[in-house]
Amino acid sequence: MTQRTSRNTFLPMALIGTIVVALATAFAWVAGIIGPHRQSGGDIVNALEANAGGAHAGYRRAHAKGLCFSGSFTTNGAGLALSPASMFQPGTYPVIGRFSLGGGNPLATDGRNVFHAMALRLTAPDGQEWRMAMDHTPIFPVADPAAFQALQVASTPDPKTGKPDPARMKTYLAQHPETAAFQAYIAKAPLPASFATAIYYSINAFRFTNGAGTTHLVRWQIIPEATGPDLDKNTLASLPRDALFQEMVARTAKGPSRWHLQLVVANPGDVTNNATIAWTDPHRVIDAGTLTVSAVGPEEAGQCRDLNFDPTVLPRGIAISDDPLLAARSKVYSTSFTRRAGEHPGPSAIGKDMHP
Repeated sequence: MTQRTSRNTFLPMALIGTIVVALATAFAWVAGIIGPHRQSGGDIVNALEANAGGAHAGYRRAHAKGLCFSGSFTTNGAGLALSPASMFQPGTYPVIGRFSLGGGNPLATDGRNVFHAMALRLTAPDGQEWRMAMDHTPIFPVADPAAFQALQVASTPDPKTGKPDPARMKTYLAQHPETAAFQAYIAKAPLPASFATAIYYSINAFRFTNGAGTTHLVRWQIIPEATGPDLDKNTLASLPRDALFQEMVARTAKGPSRWHLQLVVANPGDVTNNATIAWTDPHRVIDAGTLTVSAVGPEEAGQCRDLNFDPTVLPRGIAISDDPLLAARSKVYSTSFTRRAGEHPGPSAIGKDMHP
C-alpha cells in the first residue's frame, strides 16, 4: 500500500471517528450526562412521589385527585387576530377535561389550601389539538425546574411528624424568595368553594403568531359566568373529604357551567419567561369564546383518565415561549403518564369503589 493510499484511507476514517465522537458528546449533553445537570422528567417525578409519601400506583404524580368532564368550546372568531388556530374559526368544538386539586395523594381531603386546577383538550375537525393545564392562581411558586424539584424535596413531610422539616424549608425559602412571596399570596388569596366559580390561568406565557406573521406573547385566563362564596380557610379542616368534587357533580346535574376564554396580550416590558411574576396594569384582552362543561364523572367512566394534558401540545399559530417551565412540564407529564400507564388504574375520588 502506498503512502498516498494510506493517507486517503486514514482521512475518511478519522472524519467518521470525529463525527461519532461529536454525536456521542451531543447526546450526552442533551441527556445531561455531561455539562451542567438539568432536571429530567424522572428526577422531578421521583421528588413528587417522595413528597406524596411514595408512588400511588395508577394515579397521576401531580394533581392526583381529579374528576373528568366533557363539553364544548364555542368561538366567536376574535382569537384569529392572534392565531390562525382552527379552534379560533367561528364554530363549536368538542372538549374533554379534568378538574383536580394539587398534590400527589389521590386520597387527600379537599380541605387544603392548594391549587384548584382545570385541564382541557380542544380538538378541531382537521386534527389540530390544544391542550391546557391551568391553575386558579395567576402566578406559580417557582420560576424554573431546578427550583421546583428543590421545593418538592424541601417540603417533603418528615414521617415522624407528618410535616416538612422547618430547618430545611427555612433554608430553601431563603434561597427562593419568589416561593416565600407565593406562600404569602396564597395564604391570603380567596379559595373558591366550587370548581365552577374559579378563574383558571395559563400560568406560563405562549407565543401567538397570526396570519400576517405578527407575533405576540400571550397568557390566557378562563373567567367563570357563575359566582359564589369562597371557602373559609379557618374551617378548611372540617370540610368533608370529597366536598368540592361532590359539589361539582351535583351542580352539573342541574345544568352546565360556562367560562369565557380571555387572551391577555403582553405589554412591552412584561416578564414572559418567569411564571412567578404577575402581569399588572391594563392589557389588551380578547374574549375568544365560551367553554361549556355539560357532563362530569369519575375517571373510571370518563375520557380524561388516559389523557396527558401536556401544555406544549398546541395548534397552528401557538408555540411555547422561552419560559423554562414549559419544557419541564412536558417531560414531567410524559414521565408520569408512562409510569401510571404501566400500573393498574386506581379508583377516583368520587368513584363508587373509593375507599372511605
